[in-house]
Amino acid sequence: MDHSRVPVLEALEEFRRRGDTVFGPPGHKQGRGVDPRVAEIVGLGVFRSDVLSLNGLDDRRQSQGVLSQAQELMADAVGAEQAFFSTCGSSLSVKTAMLAVAGPGEKLLLSRNAHKSVISGVVVNGVEPIWVHPKFDRERHLAHPPEPDDVRRRLKEHPDAKGMLLITPTDWGTCADVRGVARVCHEFDVPLILDEAWGAHLPFHPGLPAWGMDAEADLVVTSVHKMGGAIEQSSVFHLQYDRVSPEALKQREDLLGTTSASSLVYLTLDGWRRQMVEQGYDLLDAALHRAERIRLAAGDLPGLRPMGQEVVEEGLAADFDPLKVVIDVRELGVSGMQAADWLRDERHVDLGGSDTCRISASITHADDDETEKTLLDALRALTEGAESIERRPPVHLPEPSALELEQAMLPREAFFAEVDHVPADRAAGRIAAEMISPYPPGVPVIAPGEVITDEVLDCLRSGVDHGVLIPDAADPSVKTLRVVARH
Repeated sequence: MDHSRVPVLEALEEFRRRGDTVFGPPGHKQGRGVDPRVAEIVGLGVFRSDVLSLNGLDDRRQSQGVLSQAQELMADAVGAEQAFFSTCGSSLSVKTAMLAVAGPGEKLLLSRNAHKSVISGVVVNGVEPIWVHPKFDRERHLAHPPEPDDVRRRLKEHPDAKGMLLITPTDWGTCADVRGVARVCHEFDVPLILDEAWGAHLPFHPGLPAWGMDAEADLVVTSVHKMGGAIEQSSVFHLQYDRVSPEALKQREDLLGTTSASSLVYLTLDGWRRQMVEQGYDLLDAALHRAERIRLAAGDLPGLRPMGQEVVEEGLAADFDPLKVVIDVRELGVSGMQAADWLRDERHVDLGGSDTCRISASITHADDDETEKTLLDALRALTEGAESIERRPPVHLPEPSALELEQAMLPREAFFAEVDHVPADRAAGRIAAEMISPYPPGVPVIAPGEVITDEVLDCLRSGVDHGVLIPDAADPSVKTLRVVARH
């Protein structure tokens, strides 16, 4: 296929050449009606490119042919049989993918270290989750993806499960044995869905972990805005084989997705695909070398312990994305969240992630010598200034087994049940009717339907005292909890 073509961008160029006068949405009419004070900050070009897809970039005679051409090019670029663009972000795409495989009341295997968007999907879709617990790294207090044997055991226990949803890479860059898990799923004739939100770049360089389509996954969801070059909310479904129906996927996407898709998302997805096909290897090669320089330089700084391929050598993960610079900061006497706050306040450096133990920086093809120097200078300043950071009460991190809570009710049933609000000191033993997800990183410690324990409560309460945000809890202070009412 001709990857110099960019059907959506070309359609916008043609729209501008024609000089159409529009009497439909969007109401700003390509920037004519935008407040100049907004345009001064955002840029008028954003509004000029915000065009209705139908009867703008495309028309009914072509039946959205512009978009379908762009999607065909994307599929060809990454080795998928089909690709579909989504403008609602992978949070919604993952829900769609789950619903394309398992309907209400049906079973679906899920990694328990899933982001809250996945657990939300369980509530919305009404599936019965069969949790596959991650491989826990005690030294780093970090969850790595589950292994093929973990999946095989759960499928034997639940032969009526409709498939598996696997999260890889994790927020911290550790990766699953996708091929191994896919082959286990296929032994049981069920599909493997990958939430590969952090992996849009993987098809374009051999030095990166295996790309889901190359590793025999059936359906892969990527967030191109995370490690690629498209704007926020840019998501793509990639599909192969016949275990997931393309028709069902389109129907479910139509059920959950927006009817006002953003042309800005389509435009930038189209352009990023061309960039990666034409220049991706060289751009990512430079980024890989840059990330390695940063990791080595950070490792020479006192109190910083970067994570790298040793997690693979230790048998804790199947692979590691080297573009994730993940650094343990506990030897500085502060948490990762404190370090991230300090770097933002004192050095104006915003990191990609942090938790009680570590910080992370995502290195992409967009980084250059200047951003590399800025990051390293900021890390050096952190090691020199860490003594000045106020010491806070530590977060009480539970034993890994304490995080594997009993699932007493289906998440959907618990979420929509009659509820009581009880003081935290009386919540142990009750069934949660809400998600409680410390941010960062946004993985629910308690999911609806799970039985609350004292160990988890101690972790959450000590986290709040330390400064952890829990935005999705009914009471973010966790002084009270929302639980299923007793009758």
